[in-house]
Amino acid sequence: MRIAEISSSASPSTQHQQDSQLLLSQIESSIKHFEHFSSTLNNTNTNTNTNTNTNTTTISSNLRQSLTQLSQLGPFSSEFNLHLWKLSYRLWNSCVDLSNLNPKLRSSSSSSFSLDLAKLRHIAADILSLAGNVSGVPSPFIKSASFYYKTGLIWHDLRRFDLASSCFEKATDLLSNSNAAAAISADDATKLLLDVNLARSRTAWELSDRNLAVALLSRSKTLLLCSDHYGSLANQYLAFGKSLLSKKNETESLSESLKLMKEALDLCEKVGDGNLRELRWKTLRFISAVHLQKEEYESVIKCVRVLRQSEDEKNQHPSLPVMAVKAWLGLRRFGEAEKELRGMVVNTGIPEGVWLSAVEAYFDAAGGSAGAETAKGLFLGLMGRCHVSAGAAVRVAHRVVGDGVESEGSKVRAKVVAELVSDDRVVALFAGEAVAKERMAMHAVLWNCAADFFRSKDYGTSAEMFEKSMLYIPYDIESKILRAKGFRVLCLCHLGLSQLDRALEYINEAEKLEPNIACAFLKFKIYLQRNDHDGAISQIQAMTTCLDFTTDFISLSAHEAVACRALPVAVAALSNLLNYYTPGKSMPTTEIVVLRTLVTILTQQPGNELEVVKFIKRAHNRASELGSDIFFGKGEIGRRERNWFAVTSWNLGTRTGKEGNYELCAEFFRLASEIYCVPVDGQAEENNVMVCKSLILTVSSMIASEKQRKAALSESEVNEAVKLLDKAGKILKSISTGTRLNDDQITTFEPDLFFIYTFSAYDIKGRLNDLASQQLLVKSFASSKACNSKHLLQIGLTASQAPQSNHEVATFALNECLSSLLSSPSPDFENVALILRKLIAVASIHKGDTDDDAVYGMYKQAYQIMVGLKEGEYPTEEGKWLAMTAWNRAALPVRLGQIEMAKKWMNIGMELAKRIPGMETYKACMEDFVDCFQKKCNVQNNGENRPQLVE
Repeated sequence: MRIAEISSSASPSTQHQQDSQLLLSQIESSIKHFEHFSSTLNNTNTNTNTNTNTNTTTISSNLRQSLTQLSQLGPFSSEFNLHLWKLSYRLWNSCVDLSNLNPKLRSSSSSSFSLDLAKLRHIAADILSLAGNVSGVPSPFIKSASFYYKTGLIWHDLRRFDLASSCFEKATDLLSNSNAAAAISADDATKLLLDVNLARSRTAWELSDRNLAVALLSRSKTLLLCSDHYGSLANQYLAFGKSLLSKKNETESLSESLKLMKEALDLCEKVGDGNLRELRWKTLRFISAVHLQKEEYESVIKCVRVLRQSEDEKNQHPSLPVMAVKAWLGLRRFGEAEKELRGMVVNTGIPEGVWLSAVEAYFDAAGGSAGAETAKGLFLGLMGRCHVSAGAAVRVAHRVVGDGVESEGSKVRAKVVAELVSDDRVVALFAGEAVAKERMAMHAVLWNCAADFFRSKDYGTSAEMFEKSMLYIPYDIESKILRAKGFRVLCLCHLGLSQLDRALEYINEAEKLEPNIACAFLKFKIYLQRNDHDGAISQIQAMTTCLDFTTDFISLSAHEAVACRALPVAVAALSNLLNYYTPGKSMPTTEIVVLRTLVTILTQQPGNELEVVKFIKRAHNRASELGSDIFFGKGEIGRRERNWFAVTSWNLGTRTGKEGNYELCAEFFRLASEIYCVPVDGQAEENNVMVCKSLILTVSSMIASEKQRKAALSESEVNEAVKLLDKAGKILKSISTGTRLNDDQITTFEPDLFFIYTFSAYDIKGRLNDLASQQLLVKSFASSKACNSKHLLQIGLTASQAPQSNHEVATFALNECLSSLLSSPSPDFENVALILRKLIAVASIHKGDTDDDAVYGMYKQAYQIMVGLKEGEYPTEEGKWLAMTAWNRAALPVRLGQIEMAKKWMNIGMELAKRIPGMETYKACMEDFVDCFQKKCNVQNNGENRPQLVE
C-alpha cells in the first residue's frame, strides 16, 4: 500500500499493546475454560467421551490460533512475559491433573482425546518458550526445555515421531542457548540434555534414521557423569542392537547389531564398580546370540566361557547351556552338545522351556535314530529329576516325529516316539481334566503321524502309532466316538496287512461303541477278503439297517466285490441297489449303469443266462415305465445305452443258439427285437434290419426248441410266432420298398436270413393248414435273388415229409432246385439224384394212380440227364434205383395185361440200366425177359406163362 494510506487514530506502540493484550486475554480465557472443564471432569464420575473430545479439540484449536497470532507481535515486556509464563504453567498443570486425577477417563477415552492432551501440552511448551528469559525465574531455558522433552516423550508414545522429533530438537536448542550456558554444568541440566539426546535418538531410530540415532548416542558420551548415565547410554545401545538382532536374514544388520552391543559392553566395562555388572552379563549374552546367528560358533563358546567364569552363580543364565548346545552342534561336536544337555538334566535351575529348546536344537542337528534316542533318554531323565509338564511331552514328541514320512529315518523316529509316549510315566502326565488340551494335542500328533504312514502304505508303523494314540483318549462317554474312530482306522491298517482276524476284532470293538454304516462296510470288506461270499452278502443286508445308511455304500460294495473278483457278491450288491430306484430319488449312479454292470458281470461266467434275461427284461420294462429318454438318456448317449442292451441280447442269443439252448436263444432274440424297437429322441427306424433279424431268429429258435424238447408248440406260442413273423414280413417289405435298400440289397445283405424267414413262416403256416399261403410264400422266395438251390432243396425235402407235407410246394421247390442245379456249369449230381427220387416219390404218392405219365416223365427226365455223362458221374446207387424201380413198375401192367404200358416201363428201365455201370447182368436178364415177353405176346395164350419181372 501507499505510505499515505497508513493512518490510524492510535500510535503504533499503543496498537501493538492493545493487540497483544487482546490475544493474551483470549489465551487466558481459553485456559480458564479448560481449567473449568478439567475440574468438572475430575469432580464427576460421568464418562462422556463425545463431549470430552469435542471440548478439548475446540480449546486446543483456539489456543493454537491465538498463540500463532501472538508470536508475531513480540517482543513483550517483562510483566507480559511473566504473565505468559504463569499461563503456560496453568495449562500444563491442568493437563497433568486431567491425566493423573481421572485415570478412568484416560483409560476409556478415545485416542483423539489423548492426542488433544498432547497438543495442549505442546501449546504450553510453546507459550513458555515464547515467554523466553523471564527475570526472577531461575533457569528458564532449562524449564522450557523440560516441557518440550516431556511433550516429546508423549508424542513418541503416541507414535507421532515427527512431532516428537520437533519437540526434542527445540529442547536441544534451548539447552544449547548461550543464556543457559551457565546452567549447563549443573547435574540436572546435564542429565536433562542426556535424556533429550537419548529420547531424540530413539525417535530418529523409529524414523529409520539410524545414522542420526547412533550419532546422538555417540554425542551423549561426553555427558556421562555417573554410573547411571553410563547405564542409560549402554541400555540404549543394547536396545538398538536387540532391534537389529531380530532381523535374522540380514547379515549387515547382524554386524551393526554386534557393533552396537560392543559399544554397550565397553560402556559397562568403563565403570569400575559393580552397578553395571548385570547389564554387562546381559550384553555379553546378547553378543553371544549375535555370534550364534552369524554362525560364529567359536565366538559363542568363548562368550559362554566368560559368562560361566563369573563368581556370581546368579549369572549362570538358563540361556547359556542352550547357546552352548547350539554352538557345539554348529561345530558338529555332538558329544560336547550331549554333555551340555545331560548337564541341563541335573540342573534344577533351568526352566523346562529352555531345556526343550536345547533338545529341539540337538534333534534338528543330529537327526536320525541317534538324535531321537537321545531326545527320548534325556526327556525320561528329566522326568526322573523334576516334574515335567504334559505340554513338554507333546513338544518333544512332535519334534521327534518330524514333518513327514519321506524324510530319512522317519520310521525309526516313529518307533522311538511310540516307546516314549507308551511309557507309564509319560501317560500319567496326561491324566485329569487340567491337561485335556495337552492330551488332545498329543493324540493329534500321534494320529497325524499314523495317518502319514497310512498314506504311504506303511500299515505296520501306522497301526503302531494309531494304537499309541488310543492311550490318549479318555474312557468317558464324550470320547466314545473318538475311540470308535481309532478302532476303525486300526481295522483298516490290519486289513492292509491282511491280518483279517485282528481287523475283525477291532471293528467289532468299534461297533460296540458306535454302530454305524462305516463299521458295517468294513466288516463287509473283511468277509470279502476272506472269500466268505455268504458272509459278505449278509453284511450287505446289514448295511441297509444302519441309521446312517446311504446307497453310496451299496455302490461302493459292488466296486469292492468286482475288484476282488467276487462276482456273486457284486451281483447281490447291485441287485440290492436296484430296490432303491424310485422316481425323483437321487442315487449315486443311474439305474441303467447298474443294470449294464450286472449284465456284464453275469455274462463273464456261464450258467447265468436266466439271471441275464431277468435284468435285460427289467431294463426294457423300466424304459417302458419311465420313458426311454429318462431311462436310457437322450441323444447319442441314449442310443448307445439302448444299443448296448440290444446287442448284448443279440450276442447272447447267438451264443445260446450255438450251444443248442434254443429256448433261451429265442428269449434273447425276442428281447433284442423289443429293445431295438425302443425309440430314443423319437427315432427307432434306424434299427429295422436288426429288429427284423431278431424276430426271424426268435421264431426259428422256437421251432428248434420244439424239436429239442420233443413237445409241440402250444397254440399261444404258435399265435405269438405268427405275430412275430408278420411283423418281420412287414419290415422286410418296408425295407425292400424303401429308399435305403432296394430289392437286390435286402436279398443279398443277409441271404440266409430271408431263407430262415421263409422256412419258419412255411412251418408256422403249415400248423394253421394255410397251404395256399405256404405255396405263395415259397414261390415269392424262389423268385428272389436270395434264393439258391440249397434253400430250395431244404424247403422241398421238408414239404415232401410229414407232418409239414405239401406236395405242391415240394414239387415246385424240388423242380426249381433241379433247374437251378442243372443250369450250373458243374451240377451236384448227388443232389440231382436226391431231387429226382423225391420228385418220383411225391408224384407216385399224389399222382401215380391218376397220372402215370407224370411219374414216367420223371424217369424220362432222369434218363435225359444221364445221357452224355461220364461213367460214375451220376451216383451209381441212385441210377440202379431208378432202373430197377422203373422196371418193377411194369409188373402191374403185365399182370393186368396192359401190354403197351408194360413195354413203356420195361424200355425205360432197360435204357436206364444201360447208363449205369455194374448192371450188365441185370440188363442181360432184362433183355431176355423182353424177348420172351415179346414172343409170348405173339402167341394167342390166355394167361399162361405170364412174364415175371426181375426184383
